[in-house]
Amino acid sequence: MPDRHASLAAASPAANAADAFSPCPPYPFVPAERVAAAAAARPDAIALSAACGTLRYAELEAHAVRLGACLRARGVGLGGLVAIGLERSFDQIVACLAAWKAGAAFLPLDPAWPDERLAAILEDSGCAAIVGRAGLGLRALVDHPNFVALDDDAEAIAGFGDDAEAAPIAPDDLAYVIYTSGSTGAPKGVEITHANLSNLVAWHCSAFGVGPGDRAAHLAGLAFDASLWEIWPALCAGASVALAPEPVRTSADALQTWLVAQEIDIAFAPTALAERLIALPWPAETRLRALLTGADRLQAYPPAGLPFALVNNYGPTECTVVATSTTIAPAPDAAELPPIGRPIDNVRIHILDGEGRPVPAGTIGEAWIGGAGVGRGYRGRPELDRTAFVPDRFGGVPGARLYRTGDMVALLADGCIAFHGRADDQVKVRGHRVEPEEVAAAARDHPDVGACVVAARGEGGAAELVAYVVPGSGALPAAAELRAFLAERLPDYMIPAAFVRLDALPLTGNGKIDKAALPAPGDDNALAANAFAAPRTPAEARLADIIADVLGRGPVSIDDNFFLLGGHSLLGTQVVLRAGDAFGVELTLRHLFQAPTIRTLAALIETLVLALIEGMSDDEAELRAAE
Repeated sequence: MPDRHASLAAASPAANAADAFSPCPPYPFVPAERVAAAAAARPDAIALSAACGTLRYAELEAHAVRLGACLRARGVGLGGLVAIGLERSFDQIVACLAAWKAGAAFLPLDPAWPDERLAAILEDSGCAAIVGRAGLGLRALVDHPNFVALDDDAEAIAGFGDDAEAAPIAPDDLAYVIYTSGSTGAPKGVEITHANLSNLVAWHCSAFGVGPGDRAAHLAGLAFDASLWEIWPALCAGASVALAPEPVRTSADALQTWLVAQEIDIAFAPTALAERLIALPWPAETRLRALLTGADRLQAYPPAGLPFALVNNYGPTECTVVATSTTIAPAPDAAELPPIGRPIDNVRIHILDGEGRPVPAGTIGEAWIGGAGVGRGYRGRPELDRTAFVPDRFGGVPGARLYRTGDMVALLADGCIAFHGRADDQVKVRGHRVEPEEVAAAARDHPDVGACVVAARGEGGAAELVAYVVPGSGALPAAAELRAFLAERLPDYMIPAAFVRLDALPLTGNGKIDKAALPAPGDDNALAANAFAAPRTPAEARLADIIADVLGRGPVSIDDNFFLLGGHSLLGTQVVLRAGDAFGVELTLRHLFQAPTIRTLAALIETLVLALIEGMSDDEAELRAAE
């Protein structure tokens, strides 16, 4: 449906601007060339903005050219891969663009991930170089033989000219690699080309009328492919990207205030956050015209009178972020959940049965995706490619492939597609795709765990992982110990919210695990937890109050693991911000991962305070002591 977002496109304030940048060319193209063209056409226009200031297009291009030249001097070239291990910042976006300037693709990494996971991904991906910051202290990155530190190497990078030519890139070259959870027990990298990405960019700019006068928001997770959707269509169209502060990303109220104050035109929010946003009262004069959402199953329809469109989207990482999209109209009496939409431009959805045959309209089948969004495949996983990416017998294009999603869907009478769950065990947790077997495999590595199976309980944004563990030859570890063990190997969203002890895993008659027989977690089957320990110092007492308030619960033991109590990265951001303000130190989410109990976090804060005082003059130290 080429006109399904026509009203949104017409609403763009840039549509008739005198200095309007020319629209994106037809697919395929190289996005880096579009950003360069935007910089040439409007060098003084703001490309990026944040609380720290702004970066104009000419500056964005110059920084990327210099860093790209540095990467080439370090041996990075066409076909290479550059890992980006940076926090949300201008530098993170510059580094991605610089990888393209060097002729390479980029791999975004989240600095909050544990070192062991970062190291495993770096080894699997075979990166030619890593761009990061020595000050972040990430050993897995710093120890790489070709680590480019934006802080320590700043002078050397600045020595490269900003007039260096970019390496030649073709649409079929690799643009980026994103790692997702793997059913084999290890994460797998998805390879996406410039042609794939340019189709997303061209569709997005056309569907939502994006132009130089627009402001787009960037708040998605750094290693979540939705962040690429937020950034590159806007920059290819000459628009401005506003980076949301960390506290804004965790609160619907704060995000609403920021979107209105920043005069954002287009924003993405993960499903659970979008559902809270549309329930808020909005000022009629808000500039926001489209709130895009996806990652989880949308559970709510927008209320009448909402001053912007709610656009629901669906798409696996393997098919370049978005495969289907639709604007959701108010439907107070709807009996079904909102649909996931129709295929975007140059994308096809085939709904097939177990034998690979098309099913009638209204019948549930598996979604097989074809067309311009289908990525190159999995990095270094030819056996997975053969099962997930199969020849396209419907398209008539030699060499074309279909991606088997494992998602069960049905075609509705109006041409939209309805989502009906998974054909396998894969789940979404806080918008992230998780293969429970990867979590179970990590748990089985613990020497005292004899067997483990992981399953999800709950729907949508309330989905949580539960680990069912059977002891090995000795006693099972306490829940806090097992959680800490997993936290060294997995990102926080993959850590089970509950651990259940079983004497044996339930089996079906044919010897398979009977997941229907797995009990609900409760006090009678939970792994042992630590005994309650009360705060001993004023610092521990203050932290206990902060964590109890953030989690919305009663007293917290100083030895309770924040994440085991139901905390996650979004709530963790609130903890580190409030604790940082309370103690006058700069805390990050990584500090909380390193010290997830009140006892250990208070000790870490004490170390930071002492280091801060040691760097002060006598007068400054006396003033701080007086405070």
